[in-house]
Amino acid sequence: MADIKTHIGYTRAWVRLSLEKKLLSRHFRTLLSEESLLRSLYKRNAFLRCEEEKEQFLYHLLTLNTVDYFSFTNTYPTTKLPYRVVIFPSRKYGSYHTSSNVWIIVSGTMNETQRVPVPKGSLEFIFHYKNLGLLTTMRIGHDNSGPSHKWLVEHVVMRNEVTGHTYKFPCGRWLGKGVDDDSTERLLVGQRASLNSKSAEIPTVANQTPPRTRSPSVQRQDTVPTSELQHQLGNCVNVIVKWHYKPSRDRDVGTLTNLLCGDDGLVKCLERVFLCGFRSTRFFGKNLYIWDYFTKIKEQFEQYLQHEQQQQQTHQQLDDSASSMDSSFSDGSGANSLQRRELSAIWRYYVHLMDEISAAGSQLGKDGKFQLLICLSLREHLLTRMIKPMAMTKVTYEMYEEESFLRRKNLLTFLIQILEPLDDCHIVLENSITQGIPSQC
Repeated sequence: MADIKTHIGYTRAWVRLSLEKKLLSRHFRTLLSEESLLRSLYKRNAFLRCEEEKEQFLYHLLTLNTVDYFSFTNTYPTTKLPYRVVIFPSRKYGSYHTSSNVWIIVSGTMNETQRVPVPKGSLEFIFHYKNLGLLTTMRIGHDNSGPSHKWLVEHVVMRNEVTGHTYKFPCGRWLGKGVDDDSTERLLVGQRASLNSKSAEIPTVANQTPPRTRSPSVQRQDTVPTSELQHQLGNCVNVIVKWHYKPSRDRDVGTLTNLLCGDDGLVKCLERVFLCGFRSTRFFGKNLYIWDYFTKIKEQFEQYLQHEQQQQQTHQQLDDSASSMDSSFSDGSGANSLQRRELSAIWRYYVHLMDEISAAGSQLGKDGKFQLLICLSLREHLLTRMIKPMAMTKVTYEMYEEESFLRRKNLLTFLIQILEPLDDCHIVLENSITQGIPSQC
């Protein structure tokens, strides 16, 4: 730890690390059991040489183990630490090993790594990096090379070898072109595992295939009542709004990432909402992806913009040839003109955002692009404004049943109103989510 210059500094680091690992009481008991050392350093009436006082002191330290501390992790941002990574691919479908070159990018509350290459043919390795803080996300991907590039990853486990904090990153999806949604990289949200200080090994994680490993077409045909979806969506929005109104010291981006992209997060909930009443089999066979719908909406908006541009050119020609006419003849009423301009702005913003996502997320699959669109539209306060224009398109009537959220009036109103509180929230996204797309793009 090159950033520590004094013995007192080293002592403080030792105390912080022992406290974080829930070993402070045990370490002090070991130290205080050295009677000869205590006699050489302390007088007979010293606090540490009184057995009754010493036992009470150690007992009080033991009670600190009931709370999780991050006193070491949050204090030394420049300290280089070893991290152990273990990848758990699925043994099904002959996809346990991949011929492609695999890499990971790990984000935490303190730092974010560059691409860390995974040693060829290895599923467990250690790399050193500046203190990442509490881990939040991991992006795992490969270059799609070789004959066995299709790879099914169940989850990844990562441990800070100094503090012992261990995180599980569930996946349950394929990596590779020509399988699943054609994604060669996945964004995984971390879940911190309980720390067992008695064991130096990575804790055993239930080796259960996550539900998403099954064919997306099979899983997504499961029908969820609209009332249940409304309840889930309300809960997702509620926890994000509560997070936003916490004191700034209690808010961290990692928690927000989990609320947005976690297994029970807003993105997954909105995916279920958009899948409700989706006439997918008519268009995509058994591969059900909401991103295809959003792509068709983009094409529809582009047609609207092109038609509007032609109308503006026609109006301009009329104005030039009959300048004495009242302007309302060509522009309509002031209110209608304003609404039209606002609608055009939404179309343009939506089209531009879709273009940015397609360019920046070329390695993402359709589900990853959908996740990116939802997160960016929340950041730019576009989500609630774009839902109604989407619902009014011909594409929506063709691709959704009448009982869907986008076609049933009361459900559409509910969807917009339940999401409106998020417009007042300042959404700050991790770099691992945004794919480098800047705000106000």
